[in-house]
Amino acid sequence: MAFADTRQLQLLHFAFFLGIYLAALLGNGLIITAIACNHRLHTPMYFFLLNLSLLDLGTISTTVPKSMANSLWDTRAISYWGCAGQVFLLTFFLSTEYSVLTIMAYDRFIAICKLLHYKTIMGSRACVKMAAAAWSSGFLHALLHTGNTFSIPLCQSNAVGQFFCEIPQILKLSCSDSYLRELGVLVVSACLGFGCFVFIVVSYVQIFTAVLRIPSEQGRHKAFSMCLPHLAVVSLFVVTAMFVYLKPPSISSPSLDLVVAVLYAVVPPAVNPLIYSMRNKELKDTLKKLIQLVLFQQQ
Repeated sequence: MAFADTRQLQLLHFAFFLGIYLAALLGNGLIITAIACNHRLHTPMYFFLLNLSLLDLGTISTTVPKSMANSLWDTRAISYWGCAGQVFLLTFFLSTEYSVLTIMAYDRFIAICKLLHYKTIMGSRACVKMAAAAWSSGFLHALLHTGNTFSIPLCQSNAVGQFFCEIPQILKLSCSDSYLRELGVLVVSACLGFGCFVFIVVSYVQIFTAVLRIPSEQGRHKAFSMCLPHLAVVSLFVVTAMFVYLKPPSISSPSLDLVVAVLYAVVPPAVNPLIYSMRNKELKDTLKKLIQLVLFQQQ
C-alpha cells in the first residue's frame, strides 16, 4: 500500500522517509563508532547499547528503503521472496531488540541493586553469551513465523494493506483455516513477550525502590540518569507495538494502520540514539570528540 496516489505527495513521502533514514543511519552509526573507538565505553551497558544500535539499523533498513524506492518510481510492487525476506528480517530484528532491552533491564538491576557482585555477574563472557542468546532466539523466532506464514495458501488478493510486508496483513490474504496455526504461534510469542515485559517492570520496581533509599541526591540523580533512557526506549517500543497488535478492530483503518506502523517500525530507530545520548555525559563527550576529529581531518 502506498502512502499517497498523487505525485507531489509521493515525493514528499520519499523526502520525509529519506530524512528519517539518514537521521537513523547517522545517529546509530555515531553511537556504534563511539563505543567501538573509546575503551572507556567497553562496559556491559555500552556493549548492549551497541547491539541495540545495530538492531535499529537493521529494522529501519528492512522497511524504509523499499518504501522510498516505491514512492520515487511510483510503484507498489514487491516480489514474493522479497516479501518473505521483509517478514523474516523485521521479525528477527524486532524480537532480538526486545530481548536485548530485557537484558539491559537486568543489567541496570544488577548495577544498582547488586553493585558489589556486578563485575562477577556481568563479566565479558556472560555478556557475550546473553547477546548471542538474544540474537539466536530472534533468528529462530523469525524462522518459525516466516515458515508458518508463507506455508499458508494465499488467495484472497495480492495486495498487502501496509507499506511493508507484516504478518497480520498477510494472514488477511489467507483462504483456509490453516492461518490458525500461525495465529497460535503469535499467541505463544505474545505470552513470551508479556513475560519479558513483566520481568522489565519487576526489575524497575526494585531499581526505583533501591534508588529512593540512596541518601545523597547526587547518587539518586546518577542512578536515574542511568535508567531513564532505557526506560524511555522500552516504553516507546512496547507502547507502539501493543497498539499495533492489540488495538480493537473497530478503530482499525488503512490510514491509521500506516501511521501506527511508522511509529513502531520507523520512528524508534531514529529517536533511540537521541534518547540515549541526551542524558549520557560519557557518550556525549565521546561523540563530540569524534565529530571534532572528523572535522579536523577534513580541514
